[in-house]
Amino acid sequence: MRWVNLLLVAVLCVPIFSVQASAPQQQNPLSVELHEGLVGRIGRLNPVFATNNPVDRDITSLIYEGLTTINPFGEVIPDLATGWTSSADGLEYVFFLRQDVLWQDGIPFNAADVAYTFRTIRDATFPGDPALRDFWRTVEIEVLDDYTIRFRLVQPLASFPEKLRLGILPVHALEGAPIATFDQHPFNLSPIGTGAYQIENIFAENGQITGVSLRVAPTYRQRPEGQNGYLIDRIVFRTYESLEAATEAYFNGEINSLSWLPNNTIPSYQGLPNLTLHTTISPDVGVLIYNWQQDELAYFRDQRFRLAIQHATERTNIVLSTLGNRVIPSDSPIVVNSWAYNANARYPTPDLARAQALLDQVSFEPYQPPTPEAEEPEGDEEPAEPEPPPLVEQRRNFRILVVDDPGVAAVAFEIMSQWSALGFGIELDIVDPATFNARLTENDFDVALVEYSFAPSADPDQFTFWHVGQTELGQNYGGMNDNYINDLLLEARTTPYGIHRKAYYDEFQIAFTTRAPALVLYHPIFVYATTPRLQGVQLDFVSNPADRFLTIQDWYFNVES
Repeated sequence: MRWVNLLLVAVLCVPIFSVQASAPQQQNPLSVELHEGLVGRIGRLNPVFATNNPVDRDITSLIYEGLTTINPFGEVIPDLATGWTSSADGLEYVFFLRQDVLWQDGIPFNAADVAYTFRTIRDATFPGDPALRDFWRTVEIEVLDDYTIRFRLVQPLASFPEKLRLGILPVHALEGAPIATFDQHPFNLSPIGTGAYQIENIFAENGQITGVSLRVAPTYRQRPEGQNGYLIDRIVFRTYESLEAATEAYFNGEINSLSWLPNNTIPSYQGLPNLTLHTTISPDVGVLIYNWQQDELAYFRDQRFRLAIQHATERTNIVLSTLGNRVIPSDSPIVVNSWAYNANARYPTPDLARAQALLDQVSFEPYQPPTPEAEEPEGDEEPAEPEPPPLVEQRRNFRILVVDDPGVAAVAFEIMSQWSALGFGIELDIVDPATFNARLTENDFDVALVEYSFAPSADPDQFTFWHVGQTELGQNYGGMNDNYINDLLLEARTTPYGIHRKAYYDEFQIAFTTRAPALVLYHPIFVYATTPRLQGVQLDFVSNPADRFLTIQDWYFNVES
């Protein structure tokens, strides 16, 4: 029952180690507490269960650490690891671990903790995210010594080090606990991590958890990176049922920050008194995709048609006039603050005459689908020549599927107006989010204005959105099939060497502008709202909202005048 005693220590937050005398005793002259409002509910403060709950993800990101983390450009760098090597074929990764890390109860961290974490996730009875379990069931894990661990993959995956950002669990506190009921374990509300903050209190009303408080962990203060900064000594998270309720709490003085704001609410928060909006680029892209699989719109597969549409669209003007400060116009499906972004990949200046000249080369005659291959005959029978499929009449009218958001619908309306000038009959198909997603997955659209999300991954891998092999399994909803782009995406996701990946992604982005497989429009803005007194907040690359805390070491409160 050793783990029970350790959990009680964690819940009561009794420090096992005091702060070293050499560690600086830093005091904020006004406040060392940040009170933040989160929209949603606290479920389990365990990183292996936090993947689908933004509230849990925010809190656990401060308590736990992974083997890797990201830098301001989204590049994966060591965290609990000191580094790693990969085999030439990209199938094997060996990670070397730090030897100066303690769990928040004072027990040393080592490779057994890493092995326990991922073997728990890969267990057939793991009660968490099935996608997380299924991925790790394809990975072999071998402890080489106390501070070295090897992973073997079934196929090359260059983004594998980014998978190891997931928080590591302490084997000494959990070993022997049944995996099938791990989601009910008391550890999920009395966590022990290696991160900068540890649990202090849990708040509840009427049997419902309403918040938690964290404080800087004494064990973290002993590490080199913990001996400077972290002037925010305590973080109190309060949960609310809605953004409106959290906003009211902010202006009532109950909290002094508002987690993150949904993109469509930004205009209503700008200009509010005593509120600072910290912004960066959201891990999303707004893009028009074509349905390549409809024979009655076979000209969508003609590069000349797509280039004509590209030349006829005033993308930047449309985006800025409709969505304004909710987004930034973009020429690339890769976010502009990513290490993989190519600033040289640019769309040409709109040119209506060029667009019309390209359209004049496109055939709108009835389309003849390919004749299917003859079936193998039985015995000595002569193979029968299959009948060619009937001609399919192509139509010059089509619809743009768009979600029911006034700003996004306005973008689609302006695009519809510009494309109509080319002689097409175009209508908007505005639907609710559930219907929109269903129509995409059912391939029930002509053109769609989609916002693809890369969250929670920081890796620039675009394979699931644009590779032909992802038409059924991934999010290549329109069945886009460009052989050159297919090859670039496959090479980029399998080579383990960053310099080679960058070259492939550079060429991929250029191909996106010159081959026009889809039409990139914008990247949404990510916003974190705080009191103006909170200083030092720097939002760089974020792969999910919890990444706003990556620079919390530098945050502090200004003294009020």
